[in-house]
Amino acid sequence: MLFLIILILSFASGFFLPWWVVAIAAFVGAFLIGKTPGQSFWSGFIAVFVDWTVLALFKSIPNDHILASRVVQLFPLPNNWIWLLVITALIGGIVGGMSALSGVLLKRAFEK
Repeated sequence: MLFLIILILSFASGFFLPWWVVAIAAFVGAFLIGKTPGQSFWSGFIAVFVDWTVLALFKSIPNDHILASRVVQLFPLPNNWIWLLVITALIGGIVGGMSALSGVLLKRAFEK
């Protein structure tokens, strides 16, 4: 359930708001319905990982990955746009997971 809430909130906000709004969505979702720190972290990580992968593909597929291919040349990576997609999704996943973890831990602090 937490996974779906974070996924829907971050996907809906990904079109109109800045990138860091996924952290707020994961934090609020975990604060409201998160149960354990491990479950909250992985729900936030996977939800934002999937969300950023889908949003990046929505932006990259229509232009035949031209911009992603040029950006990946700036980094010491194999010359393939998929590496940029994976690194982008990993960064987003870490942001989502850590903010969901923060949300559930703050909830536990207030319960005591």
